[in-house]
Amino acid sequence: MPPLAIRAYTATTALGRGLDAQASALRERRSGLRRNDLTPLAAGEAPLDCWIGRVDGLEDAALPAELSQWESRNNRLAWLSLQHDGVREALAAVVARHGAERVAVIVGTSTSSIGATEEAYSRLRNDGREFPEDLARPTLHTPHSLGAFVADATGLRGPCVTVATACSSSAKVFAQAARLIAAGLADAALVGGVDTLCGSVLFGFNSLQLVSNAPCRPFDAERIGLSLGEAGGYAVLERLDDGERAALELRGYGESSDAHHMSSPHPEGLGARLAMGDAMTRAGIDAAEVGYLNLHGTATPANDKIEALAIAALFPDTLHASSTKGWTGHTLGAAGIVESAFALLALEREHLPGTLNSVVPDPANGPQIRFDSADTRIRYAMNNSFGFGGNNCSLVFARP
Repeated sequence: MPPLAIRAYTATTALGRGLDAQASALRERRSGLRRNDLTPLAAGEAPLDCWIGRVDGLEDAALPAELSQWESRNNRLAWLSLQHDGVREALAAVVARHGAERVAVIVGTSTSSIGATEEAYSRLRNDGREFPEDLARPTLHTPHSLGAFVADATGLRGPCVTVATACSSSAKVFAQAARLIAAGLADAALVGGVDTLCGSVLFGFNSLQLVSNAPCRPFDAERIGLSLGEAGGYAVLERLDDGERAALELRGYGESSDAHHMSSPHPEGLGARLAMGDAMTRAGIDAAEVGYLNLHGTATPANDKIEALAIAALFPDTLHASSTKGWTGHTLGAAGIVESAFALLALEREHLPGTLNSVVPDPANGPQIRFDSADTRIRYAMNNSFGFGGNNCSLVFARP
């Protein structure tokens, strides 16, 4: 595929706001996980016993008055995340070059503003027939709440899409942007993803017996489950002029849907291998050229084992692959953008994260999966994001 320039990118997670906060925590091996302190909606209900990656300050944040109709925890995080690392300035530049109608908005989320919907149901009025007046905003309670909000907040008027494919959502936004630009429907795109914690997320995953009551340990022999987190992030992509090279580029994407099971991966990692292989084919590279791979690595027993098998089948021993979910928790629909930001940081700052909290490697791990961090210069980095239903996406980024 023709490379796309990455003009700016950012992430806000439990580690802090913006890229410097992410990079320093990764280098210092300082986790953002803490015991669950989200207030349950039901009176007298105890918080779920688990660890979470919570973004500080969301309860005190506020949207500008002109955006008040979008008020929700998820959209507050979307707005907060937009303010860092020159993203708004990069947007202004691409709008000046192409016009707001030629800049797409493509964002991913798994639950959108469902936290606001939960609150509305907890406060039903008129004998349970109506939402409370402050939450009687129909557009807020749809999967497209995030995309519509971001378009309104930025003034972009190109194609506007909200991708909701579970945990691959905000990785797939890069692929969709590449297709839109290649088709001539846009010249640039704001891509990203946001997901916030709420009862449906915590208790939903707990009902699947996937939530750990201790900080998650990806690829550890004694891992027992995941830690959930919340996050937001963005990247500004633009078509390259003839002969132009950008400091950072999107070089390839691969997608697959193996549809093996609603919540379990294909036992041989078929979809994962297809996604990674297609991404490298589009990038025009072979597996030996990849310096760093940010793994999906949720710390659930089945997912980590299958991903490890897929990595061992495709990559040489020289690959440095790791999961960063011990730092942030699994941020669901925002995982793709956050972990793409980590892959881009590895290219820019030459620090390859290890795998936090993990001590004893699972016997299924190949030598590619590293627990220790490393400092080295690389040219290509990848990110894996695999969702329920066998919905997979892999991305290749490069520093020319």
